[in-house]
Amino acid sequence: MERWEYKTIKYKTGGFMGGKLDAEEFEAQLNEHGSQGWELVSCFDTSMGQGTSRDVIVVFKRRK
Repeated sequence: MERWEYKTIKYKTGGFMGGKLDAEEFEAQLNEHGSQGWELVSCFDTSMGQGTSRDVIVVFKRRK
């Protein structure tokens, strides 16, 4: 039976009203997890409304 482990990471957004994410830093962190065998499953934001986001949630999985 195939077994998986999961990892959920919350990235804070910046800016006065939120919603700003350093794209280069975010990509570097995704690549770092990928090099450790983690596969991206889902990525979504926690919307505060009117186009602003509080956090970006990223879910990874990898075989145990």
